[in-house]
Amino acid sequence: MNVGTVLVTGGVSGLGAAVVEAVTDAGGRPVVLDRVEPESSVESELVDLADREHTEAAVRAVSARTGGIDAVVTCAGIDSCGRLEDVPAAEWDQVIRVNLMGTAAVIRAALPDLRRRQGRVVTVASTLGLRAVSDATAYCAAKFGVVGFTRALAAETAGQIGVTLLIPGGMQTPFFDGRDEQYKPPPDAKLNRPQDVAATVLFALRQPPGCEVRELIVTPSVEGSWP
Repeated sequence: MNVGTVLVTGGVSGLGAAVVEAVTDAGGRPVVLDRVEPESSVESELVDLADREHTEAAVRAVSARTGGIDAVVTCAGIDSCGRLEDVPAAEWDQVIRVNLMGTAAVIRAALPDLRRRQGRVVTVASTLGLRAVSDATAYCAAKFGVVGFTRALAAETAGQIGVTLLIPGGMQTPFFDGRDEQYKPPPDAKLNRPQDVAATVLFALRQPPGCEVRELIVTPSVEGSWP
């Protein structure tokens, strides 16, 4: 089943890049929304997901250029680790804006296309959207928000579009780069390949009309944050 035109946020690296590759291999047309240009020739729009108006304009531009968006996969995400009093307030707020509000902004702008084309959405939360840990108040708040947002969206759009919540555990991506050592996975950590997680995204996107994969939890077999 062709997945059509798929808008992928954070599609330059990590899980997003793996989703772009999977969509391409499946014969679909991925379009990346990211702060930087992809190294490959994949279609893209430069956008800061923390800027709602800019984000909505970018989605409309993609829709106009492609003739319509069939699916949205929201892989973009950032973090700022540390105790609440130690994380600069602007950084804390930015995590919420990108991870939660950016997710909502992209989907809101794409909804007319998705409804018209009976499209699909896959939002990317985290095991830390279900389980809270210290020194991650911003990330947990954002990802708990993505979980609630997605479940409410699924109820609101039932029978109109497909909505899947993806809850991944640790992956081998640049997400952990630049952190203090205490916030990085240990050298012997077992992390999933993003390509394997992307395969589950494609599985959700390729379901026939009327069949929904509502939630996917995909973790390494020895994931420390699940269950």
